[in-house]
Amino acid sequence: MSKLLSRIAGFFSSRTMVGADKVGNRYFIRKEEVDGIMKEKRWVVFKGEKDPTSIPVEWICWLNGQRKVAPTPEEMIELEARRERVRLNVALLKEEEERKAKEGSTRKVVKTGKVGGPDLKSFIRQFPATSEGDKMEEASDAVDDMRNPKETDTAEPTGTGASFKPGTWQPPT
Repeated sequence: MSKLLSRIAGFFSSRTMVGADKVGNRYFIRKEEVDGIMKEKRWVVFKGEKDPTSIPVEWICWLNGQRKVAPTPEEMIELEARRERVRLNVALLKEEEERKAKEGSTRKVVKTGKVGGPDLKSFIRQFPATSEGDKMEEASDAVDDMRNPKETDTAEPTGTGASFKPGTWQPPT
């Protein structure tokens, strides 16, 4: 019985308030020895109703041990301002999308009947072939050459990055 009472007394006497959030919830820490190992116990004392949804994400991370240091009031103010900017940006984007949707419904849609992008057949016709079987092979080789230009083995890497192949370049020895 005395062990239980000392534990309860220790719970209230050795706790340290680490911080509070804007709702008024207070966060505490206590260090205790369990099986010869010092452990940190972290908890929250709610203001009013026990509503876990009122705890900010930063404090949840601290309570779960994902953060070693408790969030500072300055950090909380900065993050709240950032969240507010994001909310405003989302509202602006929604308004812009609605405006574009209204403009799009009043505009005339002109269809030309052509689909955008390269015409592969006219591209393949550029390359002469001797026989029908070679035509497909040469066309596919031409397309491959366009996608993967031949690299020359040099001491220094060159190119625009389109021909990059991981693990192929070795530094000069």
